[in-house]
Amino acid sequence: MLIGEYRHTIDDKKRLSLPAKFRKEMGKTVIITPGLDSCLFVFTTKSWEKLSGSLSESSLLSADKRSLNRYLLGGATEVPVDGAGRMLISEHLREWGKLKEKVVVIGVRDRVEIWDEEQWKSYRQSAAENAEAVAEKLSQVGMI
Repeated sequence: MLIGEYRHTIDDKKRLSLPAKFRKEMGKTVIITPGLDSCLFVFTTKSWEKLSGSLSESSLLSADKRSLNRYLLGGATEVPVDGAGRMLISEHLREWGKLKEKVVVIGVRDRVEIWDEEQWKSYRQSAAENAEAVAEKLSQVGMI
């Protein structure tokens, strides 16, 4: 399971090193795609196959489903992870995620998210302020 929060730096060659705790689980090839909330999602090939399979089963008649397919699948890039655990973040993904030099890499169970450090600080603060209210809402509908 992928969990935890790690601060890293994108190097001069636009590579990002995966946290050592994630490397074995992520494997030699990962899929990086635009995520939600201005971050990038990083999937193992197995998790990506599962997600993309469920997306492709969705109806082409639904505009929302077509849009999500285009967003996630069209923006995705298959990326090798080198022996040092580094992966190249393409220019279009760095721009989309507003990634500068300093980033935060977080594990979210079956995926990794890459955040610009300042964007993450802002998001995390907002999420912390709303955590109790969100937990209450989810418990009322039986989600937790």
